[in-house]
Amino acid sequence: YVMLEAECNTLKHDCYLMASTINESHPRVSNIRPNTVILLCQEICENPQFIIDGANRTDICQGELGDCWLLAAIACLTLNEKLLYRVIPQDQSFTENYAGIFHFQFWRYGEWVDVVVDDRIPTCNKQLVFTKSFRKNEFWSALLEKAYAKLHGSYEALKGGNTLEAMEDFTGGVTEFFELSDAPKDLYTIMKKALERGSLMGCSIDVSASDMETRTEHGLVRGHAYSIIGLEECDEVAKDSRIRLIRLRNPWGWVLWKGPWNVNSKEWSTISTADRDNLKKQTVEASEFWMSFDDFKRNFTKLELCNLTPDALQGDERNTWTVSVNEGRWVRGSSAGGCRNFPDTFWTNPQYRLQLYEEDDDPEDGEVVCTVVVALMQKGRRMQRHKGVKFLTIGFSIYEMCGQNQHLQKDFFLYTASKAKCKTYINLREVTERFRLPPGEYVIIPTTFEPHQDGEFILRVFSEKQSTSDFADCIMCVITKIKFLSFSTDSEIKTKEGFSLETCRSMIALMDTDGTGKLNLQEFKHLWKKIKEWQLIFKRYDKDKSCSISSFEMRNAVNDAGFHLNKQLYDIIAMRYADEHLNIDFDSYICCFVRLEGMFRAFNAFDKDGDGLIKLNVLEVRAALCLMLRFSSCLYFFIYSITRL
Repeated sequence: YVMLEAECNTLKHDCYLMASTINESHPRVSNIRPNTVILLCQEICENPQFIIDGANRTDICQGELGDCWLLAAIACLTLNEKLLYRVIPQDQSFTENYAGIFHFQFWRYGEWVDVVVDDRIPTCNKQLVFTKSFRKNEFWSALLEKAYAKLHGSYEALKGGNTLEAMEDFTGGVTEFFELSDAPKDLYTIMKKALERGSLMGCSIDVSASDMETRTEHGLVRGHAYSIIGLEECDEVAKDSRIRLIRLRNPWGWVLWKGPWNVNSKEWSTISTADRDNLKKQTVEASEFWMSFDDFKRNFTKLELCNLTPDALQGDERNTWTVSVNEGRWVRGSSAGGCRNFPDTFWTNPQYRLQLYEEDDDPEDGEVVCTVVVALMQKGRRMQRHKGVKFLTIGFSIYEMCGQNQHLQKDFFLYTASKAKCKTYINLREVTERFRLPPGEYVIIPTTFEPHQDGEFILRVFSEKQSTSDFADCIMCVITKIKFLSFSTDSEIKTKEGFSLETCRSMIALMDTDGTGKLNLQEFKHLWKKIKEWQLIFKRYDKDKSCSISSFEMRNAVNDAGFHLNKQLYDIIAMRYADEHLNIDFDSYICCFVRLEGMFRAFNAFDKDGDGLIKLNVLEVRAALCLMLRFSSCLYFFIYSITRL
């Protein structure tokens, strides 16, 4: 029953996947032949096989879809059997236990997800239109491509991309990006260590749109993704020196490299017979070739490297990185403060504390430093490409700090220079940078380039030694976790003068201790004292006398009033009370403070020990709900908190 249900569900999705891909009039796909036909694998050939003699890089030949970036990553994946079979679970076939479906696993924003597809594939004249194996009856690579397309919504979503994205989705690793014209001096060492760790690597040549897939004088293809699959150092016999060589693969299935160290070049005679035999033995297919490391840096412009997380090689003896993962979001008007160009709002961005304990064990370097890789990834935007959604321009900065547990304020960033930062803000899915920092305590600030841009992200920190990374905001609120909710602004029902009717009702609910719906003189005096205190705080931040304050300034105003909230609550306040210009007027400000006062007062009434925790029996829950009904907008806060407790 489970298998049938899974098959029905995947067939529904696959029908949409195919319809949105092969329909010639569909705006998302224009390069598919009009006579494309969807066929079962059994209709394409007589004896379909999932995998023949193991999955290897010879099974990956590019079709008509512009996804060489994906295929380059798959080719790298085949070099590591453990990684390969994490993505392609074993014991699947067209014969034994065949159910018409196949499943694959991908890393998706911090967790591994299972994607199920049927075995229908786009064809033309019974030839696969997209990725294929050189064997006509082998289908693992085509089905893997289909599952990856399903993960992103359609085949069309795979047109054009970055090898790093696919490498991450296959491993859960963190990627690094190097401009080879400005590569670090120890690039060869970095790449050698990466291969020893089982990392995946790719490279390409930058190109303008008009020169896409044109060839260089030595036969390399511009704008095309190549896999890096080996590094070697060999003795040059005549020169008494050593030369560094790199082995690459072209996903198209053939080699066009005509420079030094091509298959027929004279350079092969300059190394020993043993080295020559060893290198040629490693070159298992016609699509692979060697070149000198110096030529590699001269001819290619971009290197992409994916470092593996510890869970990617479970039980493997290779050295991997330690990693910490933090999820967050930028909320317009609250925590989307933009980059350092916007000092008034930059400090409101999410903040993450990083503690580095142990320095590297690097015999080549006398410095006492810790190597860390910081990776900021935005979530879910490729899937929405057909809706016009584009990647945000993102980046991050790192500041040194000491013993500060609360959210760092505006003045800290005005008078403190960053210790490190990403080289540039860029509109890719992920921005990654490698740093060498002294042991100590730091804070990482992930941001969009422009303020007021909503988005979700994952911040990951990889280190060679032990480190910790956590959310730096001091959480003192009773509510430990709030789901993000969207609120529409209430209609502005105003009295002729003064506060809105809603705010007045909230005031009465706060101070009406005897339940009469009215305030006596003492209750009114206490309320008025509170309002005057909050008014002084409001004036402090209403510097332009506009009778409103910025939603970003609201964070400080709330703190000054003695309410210590977590980041999620600040976001909710901004979404609930800020107008379209991200301002909060005095009426909304007082309404918010009255409700916060009521929420904390209600909680404190049940916090008999004063330890910030409450335990309620059934009768007390009823009493608490009755009390909180006076503050209907705050009720969801309390209900969520008591269900958690």
